Amino acid sequence: MITQFAGASIWSEDLNQLLPFYRDILGLTVTMETPGYAILGNDQAGSAVLALGTHSEVHGRNSDPARHMVALSSDDLAADWKRLKGAGVEFIEDPTDYGSDMTIATLKDPEGNLIQLWHYHPG
Repeated sequence: MITQFAGASIWSEDLNQLLPFYRDILGLTVTMETPGYAILGNDQAGSAVLALGTHSEVHGRNSDPARHMVALSSDDLAADWKRLKGAGVEFIEDPTDYGSDMTIATLKDPEGNLIQLWHYHPG
């Protein structure tokens, strides 16, 4: 029986094209790293993680970036958006309210993959 979502992977021609962005710019914690593969998230058992890795079948930038989007949670989306814009991160959608409970901003990683920052703020 499938019990929960465990994580997502983003594959690259070269892990070193992506890892510095996710670790140093976005600020995600690397919990495991080997040559060609890294897991980001936290050390809590059962927590969803983001894996980055080098894959022999992936070449160049993502040619269909809207096919999938990884979402990261933010407790202060306005501050994160401002910090990342200042660091030169390309946003394709600035913070936008979706109903009264959700604000989303969408950015591109160095290979063109779309990443959403979510701030869920129930009324």
